Amino acid sequence: MRYFLLIPHLKLHNANAMSSPYSIGFPAMTAWLGAMHALQRKLHAQGCEVELSKIAVSCHDFNLQTYKGRGDFVHSIVSTANPLDKDGNRPAFIEEARCHLDVSLLIELEECGNKKRAQVLSCIDQLIGSMKFASGDVLSFKKPEILEFDDDEDQDQQLRPILNKLMLGHVLIERRDLMVESMCTGQDALDTLLDYLKVTHSSQIDENQKVTWTSKRKAQGWLVPIAVGFQGISELGQAKNQRDANTPHRFAESILTLGEFVMPYRIESLNQLLWQYHFDLEKNLYLCQNQTTI
Repeated sequence: MRYFLLIPHLKLHNANAMSSPYSIGFPAMTAWLGAMHALQRKLHAQGCEVELSKIAVSCHDFNLQTYKGRGDFVHSIVSTANPLDKDGNRPAFIEEARCHLDVSLLIELEECGNKKRAQVLSCIDQLIGSMKFASGDVLSFKKPEILEFDDDEDQDQQLRPILNKLMLGHVLIERRDLMVESMCTGQDALDTLLDYLKVTHSSQIDENQKVTWTSKRKAQGWLVPIAVGFQGISELGQAKNQRDANTPHRFAESILTLGEFVMPYRIESLNQLLWQYHFDLEKNLYLCQNQTTI
């Protein structure tokens, strides 16, 4: 038996839309798994010993805070108005991309009986409102619930009610397979990423001299660049004034790959939805991965 905590329609204000050093959009999976880990630590602090291992994210609404005026070629970030400094000047700041969004989170729990289940739901109601998810403030959320999934029973019959609770929305899955397929032919990783994101426009002229334009991408589906972790670029060691003095430190760079937003009714198994931590110490990789890609 598997247990899942559903947090439906979590509305966030000013979440971090700078999903990587190169892309702006839906918050990175590192942010959602980080929020799951923070929630687990807060539950432990409340005396609720439960492990949260995997997470799925369904996006119902997304509002990126950008502006494009008439005649502009690119969008501009809508920045916050910071208070003036003591001299009356506007302080220096780094522009931060923000977004407002409405998501539902499906989090897998370890085995829990009825008593622990009631304890989790009781603590969750108190904790979520005081937390930040992807650096966004929680405006509201609907009543959380715990769902059951029995691997020994008819999976399709059990899967549909869970997927219905993630509708109407789009769930984010990993499409690293497209990257691997192209890179095996010798193509560069960045070129591969851009190749799948670009839109190619073409025109045809028929016998009546009527021009017809078509637009298409290399592969079908709503493909987006997503940040899925980090790769260490220095040796483990201690750094001056590091935040946690007891944990080895290393410099790292962000890892990007392709993701796809799909409607939940297209999902065939729970493992397509769920993300979890994965690390490879030999290659210095710290990743967030779909269950189906591990």
